[in-house]
Amino acid sequence: MSFIKTLIEGNEGGLKHETMTPMQKIAMRFVVIGILYYGLAALEGMIMRTYEITPLPFIDATHFFSIMTVHPMVGIFGSSYMIVFGAFLFLTPYLMKKPIYSLKLANLSWISIAVGTLTMWTAGFLFSYAPLYTLYWPLPADTEQFKAIGGIVYIVGVVGIMIGTFAYTYNIFKTIVYTPKGWEKQPAVALLKSALGITGLTNFFKKKQEAHLVPLPIAAIARGTIDVGLNAVVISTAGVLILIYIVANGLFGADMSDTWVDALLYKNIFWWGLDLVADGLVLVFVAGTWYLLAMMISGKELYMQNIARAALFLEMVVSWTVWSHHLMSDQGQSNFLKVFSGEVVTAFELVTQGLAVFIVLTTLYKAKPIKMTNELKFLLGGILGFMLAVPAGIIQADLGMNRVLHNTQWIIGNHVHVAILVGLTMTLYSAIYVLFPILTNGVKLYSQKLANAHFWLHLIGGIGMGAFMGMAGIDGMLRRTIYYNGEYNTYMILAGICGAMMLLAFALFLFNIIMSVGVKGLLGIYKPSTINTNECLLEKKD
Repeated sequence: MSFIKTLIEGNEGGLKHETMTPMQKIAMRFVVIGILYYGLAALEGMIMRTYEITPLPFIDATHFFSIMTVHPMVGIFGSSYMIVFGAFLFLTPYLMKKPIYSLKLANLSWISIAVGTLTMWTAGFLFSYAPLYTLYWPLPADTEQFKAIGGIVYIVGVVGIMIGTFAYTYNIFKTIVYTPKGWEKQPAVALLKSALGITGLTNFFKKKQEAHLVPLPIAAIARGTIDVGLNAVVISTAGVLILIYIVANGLFGADMSDTWVDALLYKNIFWWGLDLVADGLVLVFVAGTWYLLAMMISGKELYMQNIARAALFLEMVVSWTVWSHHLMSDQGQSNFLKVFSGEVVTAFELVTQGLAVFIVLTTLYKAKPIKMTNELKFLLGGILGFMLAVPAGIIQADLGMNRVLHNTQWIIGNHVHVAILVGLTMTLYSAIYVLFPILTNGVKLYSQKLANAHFWLHLIGGIGMGAFMGMAGIDGMLRRTIYYNGEYNTYMILAGICGAMMLLAFALFLFNIIMSVGVKGLLGIYKPSTINTNECLLEKKD
């Protein structure tokens, strides 16, 4: 088959979108948009990496900071949320062996988040809106440096993302507890208790153990989704506040900087909301995904399942109480919160994530020999990423080290980028490789050599970029700062090379996927399904 024919029709006939159920198409819609937004975030990252080496003629400092503002938002909401939500909206009914509650809500989710992310990105691209780097007070609503229209467009985008997030959250829990038409009545309360971990908790105090009604991965999805919903409430509230400040100050000239909302209270709530993502749903979702991947790859039951369920519940509770490590250098912050929330509770993440790593690796070890497939390689890469990133975060969650490290490239390099780009992203790639044949009804990957290159370039590039940024941070390179005299050029050049490796890795992955499914199949994902069912897969007829 010629290259052009394979590109259009896919590998060995590619994806036959006519044979896909609506749920398969919805999941693929999420994932494809999420992958494209990851590419945009990667490109933005390389622009910033290059700008840190030498200023670029086609952007100025104002545009640089607007890129810095939207870059993490595109990566988190446009990419990670989309891929995770698509996978979990598919897996929840798939593992529960029941139809999804609402196909319409599922479609609303991907459309709303995709459009919201694009709208938010437009605020930076067209209006250079970058107020998050005014250190969050008075609220990110600086109308002296930024036009009010930029803030309004930004918040409209955030609203779109949150609508999609609320739709996802509601759909997940309704799918878990509702009774499909024609089915015997489902025990909704018992299902919810099992999903939230209440059943497992009460079992510790009962002689007669209650059975777990939901599979372990569903428990992880449910507990992470709680943090998704709580975060959406906080971000939505912050968005409303920002919009009020923008309208009052930018359009009517009213100065509200010292009125109505207490600065310290706002910062605590703001960081609590953000940590529901960073230290909550990420770690809970990742641990649950690891457990599912370990079982699917090994074909075995998960080692220490009851302990795993308890650890997921503990991680959820910990995620509600760790935010203060972001406010350790804030002089107004309570010393009790700095020590208890910032240091003591945050340290529990070493325990919960360490348990997850041990359980997954033991499950895989007990299943040996197992083939080193793409999904296994990327799963191990994701585990390595968190084994590096979590301790790096714990190091800066110390009253002494925090003053030295928290506002430097250490935290954004060694901790955040390694956690997101190596830990989370490689875990998501593993999930994509596992789900790819399920979602596409058995489409064969175009090139294993490209998959191998993707793995090594991404792993080495991600760890390398985080490490060199961290080294610059140890030497004093601050976050949110442009250095024009080349003070940290050696580190930034090395980080830029590693970033280019990751961008190349993504390009190879994207090319491999397109060549596998074909352009026809890719476009067909967004056509209405011709199969009238809300099941994930069609039952095979004998």
